[in-house]
Formats: sequence, C-alpha cells, structure tokens
Amino acid sequence: MQRVPRERFVPPSERDFAYDDRPLSIGYGQTISQPFIVAMMVESLNLQQTDKVLEVGSGSGYVAAILGGLAEKVIGVDIV
Repeated sequence: MQRVPRERFVPPSERDFAYDDRPLSIGYGQTISQPFIVAMMVESLNLQQTDKVLEVGSGSGYVAAILGGLAEKVIGVDIV
C-alpha cells in the first residue's frame, strides 16, 4: 500500500484527508475504503505473483492499483 499514493485516487477536496483511516467520498455517492479495511482485504487474499484478479466495484481504482503490484494481472470494473 505504501507504493500507491492514496491522494491520487480521491478528489482534490479530499486530498488533505487521504491518509486518515476513514472512507472518503469519491463522488457519485461512492467512497474509497479506509486504509485499514483495504489492508485487511488485500492481506486476506494471500495473492501470488502469478494470480489473476477480477475486482468488481473498483470505484476509484485504488484497490486495483494495490493489487496490481501483487498479482500478474488485475481487471477492475465499475459503473462509475
């Protein structure tokens, strides 16, 4: 997670809060999950570098970007 700057995945109005451990609005009634939750989710996957991941509900793309550093291929989809 340290390699993916969270402030790049939130609107300018939320950048001052990018590293607070709380969800932040990304517009369209959606939020980016708080870092603690993201860390728990990603860790629980036990990914290998040869894994391929489909993330449904990618939102800002933050989690997909993190997963991209851990898996061979990541595809994220969302309606936003």
